[in-house]
Amino acid sequence: MTTTNNHPLKPHLLKRAVKAAGSMAVLTAALLFTDPAAAQDRTITLDEAVKLGLDNSKTLKLSQARIDQAVSQYNQAKDRSLPTGSASFGYNRAQIPANKLNVGEESLTLPTSANAYLGTVSLNQTIWAGNRLRYARESTNLLTQVARLDAVNDRDEIAYNIINSYYNLYKVLQSKKVVEQNLNTVDAQIKQSQRFFEQGLVTKNDVLRFQLQRSTIELNGIDLENNRRIINYNMNILLGLPEDTQLTIAEIKEAPATPAPLAAYLDTAVAHRPELRQLDLRTQVAETNIKSIQANLSPTLSASGSAYYVGISGNPIPKTGNFITPISLGVTLGWNFGALWTNKNKVTEARIQREQVLISKGITTDNVKNEVNQSYQNYKAAVDRINLLQTSINQALENNRILENRYRSNVSTATDRADAQTLLYQAQINLELAKADAGLAYYTLLKSTGTLNK
Repeated sequence: MTTTNNHPLKPHLLKRAVKAAGSMAVLTAALLFTDPAAAQDRTITLDEAVKLGLDNSKTLKLSQARIDQAVSQYNQAKDRSLPTGSASFGYNRAQIPANKLNVGEESLTLPTSANAYLGTVSLNQTIWAGNRLRYARESTNLLTQVARLDAVNDRDEIAYNIINSYYNLYKVLQSKKVVEQNLNTVDAQIKQSQRFFEQGLVTKNDVLRFQLQRSTIELNGIDLENNRRIINYNMNILLGLPEDTQLTIAEIKEAPATPAPLAAYLDTAVAHRPELRQLDLRTQVAETNIKSIQANLSPTLSASGSAYYVGISGNPIPKTGNFITPISLGVTLGWNFGALWTNKNKVTEARIQREQVLISKGITTDNVKNEVNQSYQNYKAAVDRINLLQTSINQALENNRILENRYRSNVSTATDRADAQTLLYQAQINLELAKADAGLAYYTLLKSTGTLNK
């Protein structure tokens, strides 16, 4: 409801208001229509923005490094099943100052010094260890898959952040277009009211109210330009573009007006959300860990081979009669039967850990379903809002047309005319924002189901 005020403004207040309106117009023009000389203009689609952001993401590069580390750990687990070998060669010299030993009536005289060379080469291979090595490989392989799903989750988060920034920039740019359209409309009304004033049909107050309305619109334009600059800069950082690039959003597609049933989105989320798939893998890791601990009860069988070189001459080059070369081959069967009474509590702990993972999956599943439902309801509400706002715009247009005719016929006041324009202006902004909100809500719904990058 508007209140008509026909009291004229005081002359000194009128001059100040007109002067302020003129200064605001100059400032707004500088902000809205002037770009830095070095700035680059670039029109970008949503697909291009997402691709650029993913290609230049430092977070994804870190995720890839974690995957590489997990793969390396898996390869190390595979290497543990390979034979182990070692080789060494050493020299020792002994000095024997007291080298004569009397044993009863006989005596034994040793040399004053002695040399010894000892070389060894050994090779060992585990034949059976209760499948502990195989379980180690399975566990690290599963953890590698977990690391890959971490990267998938990071990729979804980055893509969503880019989409969110893209839509926010789109909303600002669309709002600026509405501001410019309304400035043009108000300018026309100012000119018309000035002509009416010269003809004595309206008061100076009527002219001033349109000028004040223009100042209000310009103030909104300044706020929008400030937001545009902030979002534009943040997007340049996200996409790896030069910081002074001025982005223009290409026309975006409107979100589907009729979503699928909620149950379909819930089923998709349960099947595709990386967190749930990770917990499935961690459950398998926990089960493998139980088997690995139980394998401690099994005996181990290994084979080994060793070769020695023992030389006693001062010259390391072998000479007949001065060295021996024993070679040994063996098979060892061992069993740590103490595990029969020390292993059971370790198995119990591993089973508790598996149970914790299963409980965590249940909690995460509930949270995912709640997230999907909230995103679904928000999306439906956004679509309904678009339909309602379209009706509001039609009503605002008709109201504006009626009051424009009445104002020209000098039936309604300038305040009524200004209020009608303000209502139309606000309805136009709300519709543009609602369309962008619906598009973002749709992508939020896709993210909640784990299919954003599918």
